Amino acid sequence: MAKTLANSIGGTVRQRAERELRDRILTGALRPGARLDLDEISAEFGISRTPVREALLELSFQGLVEIAPRSGVKVIGVSPEATVDNFAILATLSGKAAEWAADRITPDDIARLEELASARDSAAQDHGLVDLNWRFHRIINEASRSPHLLSLIRQAVRLIPSNYLEVIPMHDQSGEHDELLRALRDGRARQARDVAERHVLSAGVSLAEWLSENPGTAE
Repeated sequence: MAKTLANSIGGTVRQRAERELRDRILTGALRPGARLDLDEISAEFGISRTPVREALLELSFQGLVEIAPRSGVKVIGVSPEATVDNFAILATLSGKAAEWAADRITPDDIARLEELASARDSAAQDHGLVDLNWRFHRIINEASRSPHLLSLIRQAVRLIPSNYLEVIPMHDQSGEHDELLRALRDGRARQARDVAERHVLSAGVSLAEWLSENPGTAE
C-alpha cells in the first residue's frame, strides 16, 4: 500500500482498521472461511497488533468473524441473502428519514443537495463520486431532525460496506437522486420515502447479485 492505514483519514487507527476489514468482508474480498493473521494484517496496514486485535474483536461482536483461542480468527462473512436483508433494513430507515425530511428540510439543506447534485455530474467514477453519494444521503438523514432515527441509521450502516460503489458495478443512480431531490423540494413526503427506499434496496440487490456471481474461495 502506497499509504498506510495509519496515515489515512477518518477515525482512530482501530476504527479505520475495523472499517477496512469490514468492507473487505462485506464485499467478498475476504470470503467466509478465510483465516486472518494478526501479523500479516498489521504489516499490510502499517500499524501495531493492538488496534488490529481490537478491530477484530469488534467485528466478532457484529458476527462477521469468529475468534477461537486455538484456531485463531476466521471470517464468517455474510450471504447474498443477508446482504439484501441488511440493505432492506437501511432502506426502511432511510425512507422514513426522507419522508420526515420532506416536511422538515430547510432551504439551506436543499441548496446543499443541489450543489452536490451538480458536483456529481462532473465527478469521475471514483472515490470522489462515492464521497458525494454519502454526503448527499447524510444531508437528507440529518434533515429528518430525529436524533433517534439517526442513531438507528448509524447502527444499520455498520453492516453496509462503505466502499461498495467503488468495487461493485452499479447502474447510474443520478436519476434517482434527482427524483428524490424534487420530492424533497416539493414537500412530497410519501414519494420521497418511496424513492429513498427503492434507491437503497436496489444497491443491496446489486451487491447481492455480484456476490452470487463472484463466489471466490476461502483463503
